[in-house]
Amino acid sequence: MEQWQKWFQEKQVERTIDALKKNNFGALFVPDSKSACEEVMKQIPDGATVAVGGSVTLGQIELLEALGNRKIRFLWPMRQGKTTEEVMDLIRQSFSADVFISSTNAITEDGKLFNVDASGNRVGAMLIGPQKTIIVCGVNKIVKDIEAAEKRLKEWTAPQNAKRLGRKTPCAETGVCADCKSPERICNIYVTLAKKPTRIDMNVILVGETLGI
Repeated sequence: MEQWQKWFQEKQVERTIDALKKNNFGALFVPDSKSACEEVMKQIPDGATVAVGGSVTLGQIELLEALGNRKIRFLWPMRQGKTTEEVMDLIRQSFSADVFISSTNAITEDGKLFNVDASGNRVGAMLIGPQKTIIVCGVNKIVKDIEAAEKRLKEWTAPQNAKRLGRKTPCAETGVCADCKSPERICNIYVTLAKKPTRIDMNVILVGETLGI
């Protein structure tokens, strides 16, 4: 990265971290994936019940593997090889976890978190139930405002996630959002966290790398 690019990114991160804190979120910047994984692990006590939402980011920072080696009760609903019934049971259990970990679809420079779900299990557990929520997000997901977040979702995130998940949607064929009515549509629930939810400890870890989609 060129010096001026690094400077610009640092200023963007500073604005975003400051805005998140003003909106009552815990917020921290770490330089890389290794640091992000270590920071998350520091926030999890032994013996805790820990659940994760579906996330490319958590796999990229090698957190899922690390959690599997901890002395915790680990709930990973979207792990491959599980039946629909097993997935739904783990999703329900996630709402009473001690710690819920996920990423977010976008973070705005004025300190808001923007998320879109197919069924709502990820955003639901993010908002209420678990005592603590940890959000891990690459700096590539920082956008100016909610309008930019929605644009990023439609033009970038949704088509790639639909393709990754093997969904039969128009965007998985064309790469362009058609605001479809497909039964396999993944953009059904839009949630903006304008401030930290009450009755929950929510920490955002911004990582100085390109992570997720």
